[in-house]
Amino acid sequence: MLSLLIFLPLAAALGAAVVPRRAVTRVWAGACLADLALVIALWVAHGTRPGVSYETDVRWIPSVHAGYHVGADGLSLPLLTLTAVLFAACAVYSLRQEHRVREYAVLFLFLETVCLGVFAALDLLLFFVFFDLSIVGMYFVILLWGHGGRARSALTFFLYTFLGSLVLLLGFIGLYLGADPHTFDIVELTRTPPLAGSAGLAGLTLLAIGIGLGVKTPVVPFHTWLPPAHTDAPAAGSAILAGVMLKMGTYGLVRIAMPVLPDAWRRFAWVFLAVGLAGVLYGALVALAQENAKRLVAYTSVNHMGYVVLALGAAGYASGDADARRLAVTGAVTQMVSHGLVTGALFLLCGVLYDRAGEYGLGRFGGVAGTAPVFSALLAVAAFASLGLPGLSGFIADFQIFAGTIGSGTTAAAVAGALAVLGILLTAGLFLRVLHRVLTGAPGELTARVTDVRRDEAGAVVPLLAVSVLVGVVPRVLLDTVEPLSAAVIALVGR
Repeated sequence: MLSLLIFLPLAAALGAAVVPRRAVTRVWAGACLADLALVIALWVAHGTRPGVSYETDVRWIPSVHAGYHVGADGLSLPLLTLTAVLFAACAVYSLRQEHRVREYAVLFLFLETVCLGVFAALDLLLFFVFFDLSIVGMYFVILLWGHGGRARSALTFFLYTFLGSLVLLLGFIGLYLGADPHTFDIVELTRTPPLAGSAGLAGLTLLAIGIGLGVKTPVVPFHTWLPPAHTDAPAAGSAILAGVMLKMGTYGLVRIAMPVLPDAWRRFAWVFLAVGLAGVLYGALVALAQENAKRLVAYTSVNHMGYVVLALGAAGYASGDADARRLAVTGAVTQMVSHGLVTGALFLLCGVLYDRAGEYGLGRFGGVAGTAPVFSALLAVAAFASLGLPGLSGFIADFQIFAGTIGSGTTAAAVAGALAVLGILLTAGLFLRVLHRVLTGAPGELTARVTDVRRDEAGAVVPLLAVSVLVGVVPRVLLDTVEPLSAAVIALVGR
């Protein structure tokens, strides 16, 4: 079943390559919706029990003990669902796509398979293959369907993230060589952590894995590829890049770095704490100064992913309160889901502005609420969700991260958590400023061009925000699935 979920979009891509052109978008959207129904069925059948379900373990490269090993648990199921939701939303959003629509649909279906593969892989080599293929897919999305300086932005994105993946591969080789017997199997490596008696080698391996995953997250100072990539990518590309692909880095920290290198993670937890805090404050401050709507949303992604890294760093202090550390991990996973939904919606709404006016400059819009009331309402909900208003998913994630980080019982984590609260204040200020400038006040020079959202655009954005509201109002559906995983990760880090 899980393999069907992963490869169904790839099979649909082959179909989209041969069907008549007018049927391409229907095949694309139909495959995405079928995959979404499938992942929901998998989640319902898995329920809230701990452990891995739907495992498939087949020999792939026997000489290095690498296999096609996939499975789903309380960490991967929410992210698999997020991936299916966002790709379905992007397919609906792109129903009017006309420029090279066949290639566009095939590339997005290919990207969906590799993204699902990353979140299901239980083998390091398999994880790396899917991880690297996602870079290739997004490179062509930016290069062929982007705008502005798309060639340069695509090249910058590829070089940064490909170099990061090579460093990540060095870390994986370190884990393989440190394991006895040698293996790439994540389950085996978690059961018997490699390099347990070699503190120096374990530290260097964690450094390589941390840099490799940190580039993709992205954390400061490896974030510089992100703003140009988002600014010049098409709206659906930005939504997938921010909503799904940024999660691959933090997912890897929880799935691989924390349980496989527990000693090193405990020793260097302060580094992740500091890097997370830097991302929170730097991302919010730089976003505050942006005049380009897409660059603003891109920098808020640096801010939000900083919260995730901060919480995982706090969870590494084994001497702290176990319940609070478990809460921090749960908050980090919830933030991954919330950020994917909300930022995906924000980027699609930025795409609506660009579609109408060919411009992202905030200073050229004003009084949009009068000409596009539905667009304005959706933008307001997305902005309030991003700044963490109660009743929306961002609040649940932020609350757990701050409570878990400050309550973990260590001075460093408490101070970092308290300082990170400033990020919420800055984010609230910048989003309120955007709403004031774009939606209210005197009409700007481009306001007359902004018509309201079409049905396909609303059909893409509304479900994302509806799920955000659902998580905000009934969070237990998500939390009951994540919490057994959080408890297991904290137990593994504390060994």
